[in-house]
Amino acid sequence: MSTLSTHHEKTSEACPKCASPLHIRNGKQGPFLGCSAYPECDYLRPLHEKSEVKKVLTGSSCPLCQNELVLKQGRFGLFIGCTDYPTCEHTAQLSEQNKPEEEALKEDSVPCPSCKSGHLIARQSRFGKTFYACDNYPDCKYAVNDKPVNEFCPECKWPILVERKTATAKRIICPKKGCSYRSKPL
Repeated sequence: MSTLSTHHEKTSEACPKCASPLHIRNGKQGPFLGCSAYPECDYLRPLHEKSEVKKVLTGSSCPLCQNELVLKQGRFGLFIGCTDYPTCEHTAQLSEQNKPEEEALKEDSVPCPSCKSGHLIARQSRFGKTFYACDNYPDCKYAVNDKPVNEFCPECKWPILVERKTATAKRIICPKKGCSYRSKPL
């Protein structure tokens, strides 16, 4: 049976919420600073930044503090952050930089069969795999793993089909559960 270490190292830093001393503690996501007045005060801060700098974006400036921006790899993929972190906590998703391109792609995209007001657009998972999801997320959470095709299913009349590549052939299939429509190999 393993025992949990309850040893906490004191620091000279004071809690910004209640002015109690902060302790270094270990959690499932690594070491962090926690208030010694816990549970009355719930302040905590990770000891190490969890993102890795990939590239400095020269010529760019943070809208909050005017420092340079950097491209970082975090828990949920690539994002843009300020070089003055943790003093400045400005971050931006890469997709925010590509809004005009997304608008142009909407004209060629497939309408969402779930909410009927959005469009299915290509997205990247945090593991780098491409999937297609509604651009009205988080209001609409419809997503498919294969490339959508703007055609009705001949069997169940579902508004979209998907293009699936297998080891032997490429087929057009219906993504709706319960429908078994599959085209002949293309």
